[in-house]
Amino acid sequence: MYSYRIEQALRAATILHKNQVRKGSVPIPYVSHLMAVAMIVSDYTKDEECIIASLLHDTLEDTDYTAQELEDDFGGTVRELVESISEPQSDSFNKLSWKEQKQQYAKQLKKATEKALIVAAADKIHNMRSMVEEYFDDHSRFLADFPGSLEDRLMMYQEISNAINRGAKNDIIQEFNHVFEEYKNFLINVKRTKERHEEF
Repeated sequence: MYSYRIEQALRAATILHKNQVRKGSVPIPYVSHLMAVAMIVSDYTKDEECIIASLLHDTLEDTDYTAQELEDDFGGTVRELVESISEPQSDSFNKLSWKEQKQQYAKQLKKATEKALIVAAADKIHNMRSMVEEYFDDHSRFLADFPGSLEDRLMMYQEISNAINRGAKNDIIQEFNHVFEEYKNFLINVKRTKERHEEF
């Protein structure tokens, strides 16, 4: 699936995220994640708005690009998709904690459209798969790069999974659930490693 608008979205994503890298031992440009999500999405739908939103799904969270600019450049549908799967960074009073962000995100997904849930599922597929591959044999580095409660991490991802499974009918759910099982097993193994270290 390729079009002029998708090319424009790819260019915008590359420029907006140009100085960002993924967590890990090698500083891989962040745009690689956006391209991977778009490729996963294109395996399950040929909807142009979905693919564009997948390339731009982190712009409102991680760049200075505004929702109005997004709408002006790519239309109202893309804006709605990206807004519905963007994690809120703060409420009316305070910056939200990681757990609060994930709780609000899961609530948003309960109201999201099928198109938005496809993008959300693809995003989580790539994130979870990348974490398992990057840290499979290095649990200590995972704990350093992703501090906080493993129980909270598992619980929040379960809430997100529940929302996606309840709302989405697309076949991407099968891949999402398979990768989520691998991720849960990985977190269980990380927890065991942490507990063994704490015993000494």
